[in-house]
Amino acid sequence: MENLKDKLYQMFIIGTEGGHLEEALLNNVGGVIFFTKDIQSADQFKNLTFKIKQKCKTPPFLSIDQEGGRVERTENIHNGKKYLSAKFAYEKGTEFLKQQTSEIAKELKSYGINLNFAPCIDTNTNPNNPIIGERAFSSNPNEVIEAEKIVSSTYKNFGIIPCAKHFPGHGDANADSHLTLPQIDLSLEVMEQTHIKPFKKSIENGIDMIMVAHLHCTCFEMEKIPTSLSKNTLTYLREKLNFQGIAISDDMIMKGVAEFGEVEACEMGIRAGLNMFIYRNCDDSTINIIEKIYQKAIIDKELQENIEASHKKIIQVKKKYLGEI
Repeated sequence: MENLKDKLYQMFIIGTEGGHLEEALLNNVGGVIFFTKDIQSADQFKNLTFKIKQKCKTPPFLSIDQEGGRVERTENIHNGKKYLSAKFAYEKGTEFLKQQTSEIAKELKSYGINLNFAPCIDTNTNPNNPIIGERAFSSNPNEVIEAEKIVSSTYKNFGIIPCAKHFPGHGDANADSHLTLPQIDLSLEVMEQTHIKPFKKSIENGIDMIMVAHLHCTCFEMEKIPTSLSKNTLTYLREKLNFQGIAISDDMIMKGVAEFGEVEACEMGIRAGLNMFIYRNCDDSTINIIEKIYQKAIIDKELQENIEASHKKIIQVKKKYLGEI
């Protein structure tokens, strides 16, 4: 069953903090996510990504949240210079947006990064949204579609994997999913016309990774289940929108999902059809979650099959962008 363990570890992108990074790398973890604290200088960061890459049997996703504006991780390097957030970059015109995205992509590439959790393609319909706001290109889904196409294709041109987020759309939320589970009480028809529309188009244009939000969307689940752990949501993404790529969770230590239990939430996600998970730390509890899921999967056919299916998708995307596996 050693092979199964390898495949399960591929389903996780973990942070550097918590004391178990080396162990996770030796167990063939799927990738690493970097935050501001990991990035002190260009040389130090290049060195860090290089060392991590050397320790992985399968080429890892080396990832970051670099949207511009308030979600930017390289401020220690930039000495205060910041990229514009999605809204303001788009307002300056499509040429500017393309130019800025090229700069971000070139910079990330120079550090060894191969995956950016961007663009944020939420349609920001709620002016009081505490978490999206200027991270969204627009409150008009057609403008979001135009911007997403420019940003995603620019990243791909530079060999950076774009990840569209936060499916099925965080734009109408009135709460922050880092702190609680926001409820979105819109009909499926309204969700499709406004919030799901950019994701549908992104899939048609060949996006390879989509981040699923921790939201309670009543159009998918009457029960209080986050979209990230919801079989109905993920089945819709696969079957109705025909998404063939990697569905990845938002950070699993966010309060919007944490109340379901550490191991239980992860297991629910795998059963629902998630392919990858982000855990911002690599501490005792992160390793414990993976090991406990592995023990269950040894004797659980459904879990095994879902791990196998996810592994196929992960390797497919890695081959496409990272070369020979």
